[in-house]
Formats: sequence, structure tokens, C-alpha cells
Amino acid sequence: MKRISLALASLMVLLPVLALAQATAFGSGGADPDAPVEVESDSLSVNQGDGTAEFMGNVVIIQGDMRLGAPRVLVVYDENGERIQRLEATGGVTLVSGEDAAEAERADYDIDNGMVVMRGNVLLVQGESTLESQQMTVDLNAGTAQMDGRVRTLLNQRN
Repeated sequence: MKRISLALASLMVLLPVLALAQATAFGSGGADPDAPVEVESDSLSVNQGDGTAEFMGNVVIIQGDMRLGAPRVLVVYDENGERIQRLEATGGVTLVSGEDAAEAERADYDIDNGMVVMRGNVLLVQGESTLESQQMTVDLNAGTAQMDGRVRTLLNQRN
């Protein structure tokens, strides 16, 4: 009986950690893919042929309450060149939404779906707690994140 109680107690301690790694709340939710996208950078190159614009040097992108920073961001427009389809940020990326912040080597943002996939040494900071993994998929509309690839968690229980 003690063995079952100990196993059950261990499982009860691990369940919140496993749930956190599977679907972490991220940001304030309610991202608006139709909100204006403001971009600042040191330089800009536009390629009419493939419908892209490359922002380089201290790139800062703001859409609603989300802020993304990176050394380089490639903006890919739809076939008509009227609407941004996705952003590809590389060179060390920081994503901030509400009080949450994440860092990674790369981030791809599908604006219409409100999905951001961060890859490479992902670090998510939420208050005093941190999560690390190799990939994090953020659903900005739902305000959730999925961590994949050897997740490491440090949960701080202070109030």
C-alpha cells in the first residue's frame, strides 16, 4: 500500500510539470493577425521577383501586444504582394507577448494562423519560472505554447 501511495504522490507532483510542458500558457492570447505590423530596422532590401522584403540589423517587429526582435527578418508576401503571409526571423530571436518572453535561434511566424514556431535552444521565461527545449510552437490566438525536444523546466513556487 505504501508503494502505491508513494507512486501516486510522485505522479501527482509530476502532472503539473507534464501539463506545463505540453500546453504552456503564452502571452495574453487574442492576437489579431489583421492588426498592423510595425517594423524598424537598420536596412531593408525588397525583392519584387519573389515577393519578399529582408529587414536587417536591430529588427524590431510589433503587432498588437507582441514584440519580436532579431538581427534579420525575411517578410514573405502573398502572391499579390498585398498581405504578409509569414515572417522568418534568424540570428537569435526574442519574442515577447504580455509578460512572457522567449528566446531561440530562429522563429517562423505564420500571421494568418497566429502560429509562431521557435527553434534552437528555446528558452521561455514566465515570471520566475523557466522552460527550455529545442522547439516551441506558440498559438497566439489561443495563448498556448507546445514545447518539444528534451524539455527542461524550473518551476518557482514562491508567491
